[in-house]
Amino acid sequence: MRAAPVVASEEKATHQLSTLRRFLQYLQPYRKEIPIALTLVLIGAATQAIGPFLLGWSIDHLIAQGNLQGLFLLLGLLALIYGFGIWAIRGQILRVGWIMQRLLAQLRQDIFTKIQSLPLSFFDRSEAGDLMSRLLNDVNTVNQTFGQTIAQMLGNIFSLIGIIIAMLSINLQLGLLSNLVVPLMIFTTSLFARWARAKFRTTRQTIGELSTKLEEDIGSVREAQAFNRVQMNIEEFEILNAANRDANVQAVAITAAFLPSIDFLNTLAIAGVLAYGGYLTVTGAATVGVVTSFLLYVQQFFRPIQILSQFYTQAQSAFAGLERIFLLLDEPFQLQDAPDAMQMPPIQGEVTFENVTFGYNPDQLVLKGVNLHAYPGQMVALVGPTGSGKTTIINLILRFYDVSSGAVKIDGVDVRKVTQASLRRQIGIVLQDNILFSGTVAENIAFGVPYATQADIEAAAQMANVHEFITSLPQGYTTQLGERGAPLSQGQRQLISIARAVLINPRILILDEATSSIDTRTEALVQTAIARLLQDRTSFVIAHRLSTVTQADQVLVIQQGQIVEQGTHTELIQQQGVYANLYALQLGAANKMEV
Repeated sequence: MRAAPVVASEEKATHQLSTLRRFLQYLQPYRKEIPIALTLVLIGAATQAIGPFLLGWSIDHLIAQGNLQGLFLLLGLLALIYGFGIWAIRGQILRVGWIMQRLLAQLRQDIFTKIQSLPLSFFDRSEAGDLMSRLLNDVNTVNQTFGQTIAQMLGNIFSLIGIIIAMLSINLQLGLLSNLVVPLMIFTTSLFARWARAKFRTTRQTIGELSTKLEEDIGSVREAQAFNRVQMNIEEFEILNAANRDANVQAVAITAAFLPSIDFLNTLAIAGVLAYGGYLTVTGAATVGVVTSFLLYVQQFFRPIQILSQFYTQAQSAFAGLERIFLLLDEPFQLQDAPDAMQMPPIQGEVTFENVTFGYNPDQLVLKGVNLHAYPGQMVALVGPTGSGKTTIINLILRFYDVSSGAVKIDGVDVRKVTQASLRRQIGIVLQDNILFSGTVAENIAFGVPYATQADIEAAAQMANVHEFITSLPQGYTTQLGERGAPLSQGQRQLISIARAVLINPRILILDEATSSIDTRTEALVQTAIARLLQDRTSFVIAHRLSTVTQADQVLVIQQGQIVEQGTHTELIQQQGVYANLYALQLGAANKMEV
């Protein structure tokens, strides 16, 4: 019955070794720098190991003989040796730090690249705060553990080897006695490390949850105040914060108990060397110099062991962070280009859905046997209640997800047979709540075409009816915007997002109620800009206000993942079906508002 914990422990150790091995693979680009660093480490270790031997030798052969001149020469030699060692240690810290900081920078880059490349289905089940915690907090923990102490750890390993060799060479009996406590140290370190590993893994999880909560509450502070939820948010954050605090306190408690245990073993070894060394000296089996050298060596011997043991215990936090990082890096690309994927030819604008079935979860379908055919240049309106599948149709056109069955084709080409980049660069999208980024107005317009000229940017802005507004800003197109486009209004942000879509000159355009939530005057500018943008382009318009789609070439009424009605506005009104009822309800509500 007791075998299971041993097996579990072995599996954890194997997993941890695998994690470390994978982390060390990041050292491959620095193969030329590593031998230089190791050479400096060896020099530093050698200078530390030779000192006690020379001091002990000087007691027996210089001080005991009254040779002051020789003693001064030896002290000068020691000064040179230790000075050279200090130079080597400084060099190893700089060299190893140089390597580790570049390694960690590459690790951050890999995480960010992975996050940017993952399909939307991953983000449907992941929290932004937790991902930020892996990129920032977990990597920072690895940096604190490896980036700042790896050079010291390597130096202590070689120092320990040199000290062991020196001790056994000077006096075999005292050397073996000094090493009797090493198994106890290994057992103590392993025991504390096993406890610490679980606690530090908990700390990494709780800091991820805390980051998620922080990101959500900062982003929604306006809503929290408007709905009088500030106190509840504070209380919820306090609970998560307390959980993270308790997890860290427990981890620190283990570390705090570990160091005195190692100090006790160190003291025990010194007492043993002093007692047995004194006995050997009295009996003439050893000299005072030899015992003095051993006492110095024992102090040096346990210092690297203590540092290495402490490092190993604290490294559990870094291993917990690395585990979370590598789990993210190993996240499969569920939406990949086919090995033989071709570049999407210039799009003409024909879009077809052939008996498309799709579900975000395999057991819960959102679209059920959808068929549609949009001809080049047509405006297709998607109407229906929230959750009916309108946005899902748009996502499949952009290939943010792959269909469960059936096919989505553009100009007769299955979107799964072309590269995602070549497909999306020919499709423009204007959402109801477009995101602008910190940067200049020009950079936001050129978001999809980073190398666009100033003339192209201004032409797109003029077509989007936003050029005059931009030139009225203090710095014009170089005006810096804050997070999410602050301090622009919703309508101004919408016009800039339209200019962004104009600049990429898409053949297929997607609009998600682009005129909602803006004032009447700005709506007129947006409507004019959209009318220009729609010319000679195939467009899909998600419409909540049916008055905006009366000119659509096709209106698709979607309910529960199926197209229940299809036709022009006039045709659907004449059918007196679902669409006609929706239109009558909205028209009646609008008339009541006017009255």
